[in-house]
Amino acid sequence: MKNLHFKDFFWNSDLTSTGGYDAIIQYLNDGKRACKEVEEFMKARASIEEKYAKDLLGLSKKVCGHNEMNTLKRSLDMFKLQMEHVSLAHLALAQNMREEAKKLEDFREKQKEARKKIEQQMDVLHKQKASQFKKTMDSKKTYDQKCRDKEEADQNMNRNTNNTKQLEKLYAKAQQAKQNAEEADKSYQQSVSMLGKLRDDWMKEHIKACEMFEKQSVERINFLRNTVWTHLNQLSQQCVTSDELYEEVRKSLEQCDIQEDIEHFVNLRRTGDKPAAAVLYENFYSGQRSPIVAPPSRQPPPITRRGRPPPEPTQNSQDAVYATVQDAGYSLIQY
Repeated sequence: MKNLHFKDFFWNSDLTSTGGYDAIIQYLNDGKRACKEVEEFMKARASIEEKYAKDLLGLSKKVCGHNEMNTLKRSLDMFKLQMEHVSLAHLALAQNMREEAKKLEDFREKQKEARKKIEQQMDVLHKQKASQFKKTMDSKKTYDQKCRDKEEADQNMNRNTNNTKQLEKLYAKAQQAKQNAEEADKSYQQSVSMLGKLRDDWMKEHIKACEMFEKQSVERINFLRNTVWTHLNQLSQQCVTSDELYEEVRKSLEQCDIQEDIEHFVNLRRTGDKPAAAVLYENFYSGQRSPIVAPPSRQPPPITRRGRPPPEPTQNSQDAVYATVQDAGYSLIQY
């Protein structure tokens, strides 16, 4: 099927009408407005991402499991660290969005400047064409009137053939009317010729403008489509990046050994392996006294060295990456 182009379908039967041209300009203005709206949308989205990133960064600095110890503490520290990395990734995303919005703004301004020259040139041609058309119609009106005056003078001269003096006067008047009609005819022809030249120039420039405006529209649609596509790719990549960072936390949680943490606490804070002796009844009058039990030592409990590191997971690399987590409600993701 034959492609449709601006230059073939935006003419008018009225020479002074600019309806077709105005329809194209309205379309271009609507396209420019769409670019501006997408640009503002992306800037607003970037601001949301930046605020979210800053709030998340502040949250990652808050105390979280400070008093926890051993493998669970390492997992909680990893959790905070990756939350910080997620926040930084969102800051980078906000900056990338602003850069894409700036590219769209530059593209829109570039098209605006290119259009401005063409529009100014076309406006001049439209004014010249309208002015010359009016001048031509006025000269035609004058020409028609002068021709009618000439015919009337000829008729008057032919009707009055008896009076020689009157005939001479009518003849002179008829000659003047003829001269006036000829001058009006010449002026009318010059106006028509000038209007024809302006029409030819306008048609050539109108075709050039249509081709340029159509090219701009193609570029705008393509650029706007690619901009939104890139924006979505950025959002998708952010999801992938966030999941990779969260995966580091999940891997750390896999290494969290509950029994090892219990044993670590026992070895670190143990106070003795024997319970206190039973307290015996002492009769004041019997003379029997229980041996005095020495008061407990105020020395801090001995600090033992950490036990051996947890064994490496033995699961196959093809298995689910979270297979060591035994909680039935744990979310398992396959890659």
